[in-house]
Amino acid sequence: MAPRANWKGYLRLSLVSCPILLYPATSETEKVHFHQLNRATGNRLHFQKVDAETGDIVPADEIIKGYEVGKGKGYVEVTDTDFEAIDIESTRTIDIDQFVPRDEIDDLYIDRPYYIVPDGKVGQQAFAVIREAIKKRGMVALGRVVLSTREHVIALEPRDRGIVGLLLHYPYEVREPQNYFDDIPKENTPKEMLDLASHIIETMIGHFQPKNFEDRYEAALRDLIKRKQAGEKIMPAKSEKPERKMNLMDALRASLQGENRSSSSSARTRVAGKTQRTLSRARSARARKRRAS
Repeated sequence: MAPRANWKGYLRLSLVSCPILLYPATSETEKVHFHQLNRATGNRLHFQKVDAETGDIVPADEIIKGYEVGKGKGYVEVTDTDFEAIDIESTRTIDIDQFVPRDEIDDLYIDRPYYIVPDGKVGQQAFAVIREAIKKRGMVALGRVVLSTREHVIALEPRDRGIVGLLLHYPYEVREPQNYFDDIPKENTPKEMLDLASHIIETMIGHFQPKNFEDRYEAALRDLIKRKQAGEKIMPAKSEKPERKMNLMDALRASLQGENRSSSSSARTRVAGKTQRTLSRARSARARKRRAS
């Protein structure tokens, strides 16, 4: 089943425009999801919206939004018709109004990505012209778009034959790092310690390859469900705290020599009394079976 577009409108660069669709670039539908059940009956629970004063169940068509004026001062009621009366251009059009270098966008401001594609054949050439013009400048384009009754700044960057749109936070949404980092005391960092840490990093340098990422918790969670389904008794996992027998210098030296790498890896992957080695053996067995066939 093809994904559904989150937004439909137009992309415009000065007087050039084209119809477009926005699709979420990420999804969590493949993750394990749970329902809430009544422990006594095993039946699913359903939530109902109840009037806080009368206790009556409120049907969906009677529910509206309200802005609280102040504690005890009531609400300003806002209906869907009221939202439709907000007439700003970004509700229907992403109007490009600025180009900026990509490396100037602080990662703290990036919210979530979208794929942007042309909507139908009519505007495909105009879409390609806008995409290639952005690519030629080597920058990203900034515009605005309204999603879920909120206007967002969106950064547009070409990717393959489409465009990726990155929703950006407003400054008031980003917390100042000084509020968290200023209380961290300054520490002396001896050269020998830094050299050892640098050597450790050298042994771990590689390339960013998302296909090699493995959601170990998700795999262990699915394995746990299968075990419970088979009637196996599940024992709580033992929480192992790392031993702190070494001082920092000794720990750096031991890490460089790889003395504690295997034991720490095993501790990290242990879930509910069963280590990841079991899953690895299962994968190896499947690989041998494929080679044999």
